[in-house]
Amino acid sequence: MKAHVVLLPGDGIGPEVTRSAHRVLLDVASRFGHHMTFEEHDIGGISIDRYGIPLTDSTVEACRGAHAILLGAVGGPKWDDPNAKTRPEAGLLAIRKELGLFANLRPIVTFPELLDASPLKRHIIEGTDILFYRELTGGLYFGPSGCETLENGEQRAYSTAVYTTSEVERIVRMAALAARTRRRKLTMVDKANVLEVSRLWRRVTARIMQDEFSDLEYEVVLVDSMAMHLLSRPKSFDVVVTSNMFGDILTDEASMLPGSLGMLPSASLGNSGPGLYEPIHGSAPDIAGRGIANPLATILASAMLCRHSLGLEQEAAVIEQSVRKVLADGFRTADLVARGQPSIGTEAMTDQVLSALEQIQSTTHA
Repeated sequence: MKAHVVLLPGDGIGPEVTRSAHRVLLDVASRFGHHMTFEEHDIGGISIDRYGIPLTDSTVEACRGAHAILLGAVGGPKWDDPNAKTRPEAGLLAIRKELGLFANLRPIVTFPELLDASPLKRHIIEGTDILFYRELTGGLYFGPSGCETLENGEQRAYSTAVYTTSEVERIVRMAALAARTRRRKLTMVDKANVLEVSRLWRRVTARIMQDEFSDLEYEVVLVDSMAMHLLSRPKSFDVVVTSNMFGDILTDEASMLPGSLGMLPSASLGNSGPGLYEPIHGSAPDIAGRGIANPLATILASAMLCRHSLGLEQEAAVIEQSVRKVLADGFRTADLVARGQPSIGTEAMTDQVLSALEQIQSTTHA
């Protein structure tokens, strides 16, 4: 097949890990007889430095014309001034909105070889396999917001969570369909005992589950309880669907189950058009340029890109198997080892993944 992929390396370690995933995609395309072309554009802080804004029209148009988008990370201390006119993260929010990417898929899977890297006990996390569906273009991050000065001189800031019925319906349906292909259980997380917007989520989700997905096990968990349950019984969850802010916080908490943010990919999807794939970790400016960043989350994001945007299931599976083999062979980046233990850098880890990919593909064809 022919596919065109836009690369958005971004800031910090973004260019380093994106380069690794790019190498893997090129290798996979060559081995499986595909033709992939790549085009690089700026987003985030580097775009602010070059153009004064975190997302340009030309970048948006390039993304619209692609089959898929691979993003590194955005942000860093350089652009953290709270009084700045714009911030790198605004580019990320804008590209999601412009492309209609309303569903963020975040798989939380524990790797047997990394169980001891997690701060949680092995018997609690072993076998965890959760797929989060985070609503991505509504809620608190996109509702009316502002800051005003009152008559007494105080400042009052506000951010408003807003959702419509259709916004809830589409993400819930997508999550429920995914649950049908897995262990047939859906958990919806809200704060309906306090928030009116959560009560809408609860009413809409209950109706959809009763009318369209009565074959699935369905439960509702309050977000504060969910924060506890993720640390005490993560294996009891299959597919979890929730709002933008709750999903943002819960998936970062859940990242500690596998032991490192450097192991977790994500996909942002809409009803049509290209999907956007990225690691869930940030730009890690403290290690940028040192060649020690963990590229595995971004490489796993490239597997999601193959699966969800290109329909290349076999290729996605081979990438994922290659990552597992590298871990089984004992290779680790600095974030995955205890202090003083040996580790390898970004390029070396990528080399190992490519080597494993060659071995797995050769064995499969043999």
